[in-house]
Amino acid sequence: MTGPHTLPRALRRAATTYAGHPAVVDGGTRLTWGELLEEVRATARGYAALGLRPGDRVAIWAPNGWEWVVAGLAVSYAGATLVPLNTRYKGAEVADVVERTGAVLLVVADGFLGRRQLDELSEAAGELARASELGAESDVIEGLPSVRAVVRIGEGSSPGTTPFADLASVGASVDPAAIEAVADAVSPDDVADILFTSGTTGRSKGVVTAHRQTISAAQVWGSTGELSADDRYLVISPFFHTYGYKVGIVACVLTGATLYPMATFDTDAVLSLIAEERISVVPGATAIFHSLLESPAFHETDTSSLRLANTGASVVPVALVERMQNELGFDLVLTAFGMTECVMGTMCRPGDPDDVVANTCGRAVEGHEVRIVDPATGEVRGPGEEGELHLRGPMVMLGYLDDPEATAEAIDADGWLHTGDVGVVDEAGYLRITDRLKDMYISGGFNVYPAEVEQALARLEGVVESAVVGVPDARMGEVGKAFVVRREGADLGEDDVIAFARERIANFKVPRQVEFIDALPRNLGGKVLKNELRDGAGVLPRESKEN
Repeated sequence: MTGPHTLPRALRRAATTYAGHPAVVDGGTRLTWGELLEEVRATARGYAALGLRPGDRVAIWAPNGWEWVVAGLAVSYAGATLVPLNTRYKGAEVADVVERTGAVLLVVADGFLGRRQLDELSEAAGELARASELGAESDVIEGLPSVRAVVRIGEGSSPGTTPFADLASVGASVDPAAIEAVADAVSPDDVADILFTSGTTGRSKGVVTAHRQTISAAQVWGSTGELSADDRYLVISPFFHTYGYKVGIVACVLTGATLYPMATFDTDAVLSLIAEERISVVPGATAIFHSLLESPAFHETDTSSLRLANTGASVVPVALVERMQNELGFDLVLTAFGMTECVMGTMCRPGDPDDVVANTCGRAVEGHEVRIVDPATGEVRGPGEEGELHLRGPMVMLGYLDDPEATAEAIDADGWLHTGDVGVVDEAGYLRITDRLKDMYISGGFNVYPAEVEQALARLEGVVESAVVGVPDARMGEVGKAFVVRREGADLGEDDVIAFARERIANFKVPRQVEFIDALPRNLGGKVLKNELRDGAGVLPRESKEN
C-alpha cells in the first residue's frame, strides 16, 4: 500500500493536493478540501476541550451529512477511535454499544426521522442503571458512566449537551499545536474504528480495525473503480456502514473525489441530484438501481454524467447490469464481496463481461487470498467445488471487541477469516456466493440475524416462541418472515407482531410477514429446523446438514 497509512495524514494530503477543490457538498453547505481540514481541526480541539483523550472512543449516532464527515474525521484527528451507530437503532441498542465500548463522547443528531433520540437513550440507559447492581451514576447520562459529554447535531438545544456548531468556540482554549501533535502521533496500527455487526448469538459484535486496514479498503476500492478528483460521488449507503464510511468518505479522502452525502434514500431526490450536480459515481444495493429505473421521473432525467456503479450483497441479474449501462448510462458496473470483518475481499475489474459482473463477486483484490474449504473436513476444495469461503489478507479485522473466543472462531491460526458463506471459485479465480452457512439474510443491503429478531419477539405477550427466516423480495432482495407459536387463548395477529417489533428493533430487521403455527419443527437435539420453514415459504434450503 502506498501513500498515507493513517486518516489524519490522508486528510492533510488531500487538503494540500486538492486544497481548493470541493470536498463535501450537502445542500447549501460546500466545503473545499482545505476548508474540510480546518473544520476537522477545530472540531478535534472541541473534542479535546470536552475531555477526549487519545485512545478514547467516540460514538456517532447521526445520518449522512457534512456534519458526520467532519465529526467522524475529527475523531481520528484527535487520536481517538470512531464507533459509528446505526441510525435505525433504538435507544436500548445504542446504550448497549456505548456501554460495551466505554465511549466517552457521544455525537447525536437528535430529531432525525421525527424521533427523540436523546430521550430514547436516556430512558434506555436509565433502565440499564436500575437493572445494574452497581447503580452506575453519570453527570451526563444516568446508566452510562463512561460518557463525559454529548454533542448535539441540528437545530434546537438540549440541557447538558454541546451544540455541534459551538465546538470551534469550545475548543478555542486548546493549543492548535497540541492537536497537530496528537494527529502526528497516530500510528497505522492504532485502532481507527469499531463497527458493529450483528452476531448469530443475537448480540452485535464490534469489529476492530486499524488505520492501515481502513485506508487499505478505501484504496483498493478506489483504485479498482478508477476513482479520481474528477468524480462526484453520491453516497447513499449510511456512514455507519463500511460501504458508506470506508468505501465512501475515506475513498474520497484518498482520491480527492467530491462527496455528496444523502441522509435518506429518495428516488426523485437522487435523480434530481444526478442531473443538477453531474454525479458520476453511485454505489449501492441493487434495490437503489431498480428504484431509479422504475421512477416516472427517470425518463425526464439527464443521467449521462454517470460513470461508475458498484453493487453486490445479492445476485445481480444480468438484465439489471445491462439496464444500468444502457439506460442509466454507467460506463462501468462492478460487483464485489465484502463484510465488516473484511471490507473488500473480492471485486470485479474494468473490462469484465456483463455476465461475469452479474453472476460473480469478482476475483481476490490485491494482497488478498481466497479459498473454498469443506466445512466438515477442513479440506481445501478445487475450482468449481462448493464449500465455505475463507479470506486472508491485510484487510481482515484485528478481531471482535473484547471477545477473544469469537475472534478465534472467526480467524484461524493461519490468518484465514471463516466467512460463514458458501461459494464456488472458478478456474479464473472468480467467486460466486451460492448460500450461507449461517441463518443471516440480507435485506436492502443490510445483514439481519434472526436470533436478534427472535429475542425481541420473545418479549411480546402471547408469543411462546418464534423463528425468523429470510424470504425472497423483488425490491429488498430478502425480507424477514416470522413463524410464531402463540400462547393458547392469546389474541395476537400479524399486525400486532410487526408493530411490536418496530418499537424495539431497527426497521430493516422487522419481519414483513408473519405466519402462526402450532409448533416449530425440531430435530432430536431440539434444534429448530429452519430449512423446513424455508421450504414451506418457497425458499430453497441453505444448510444441507441442519437435521
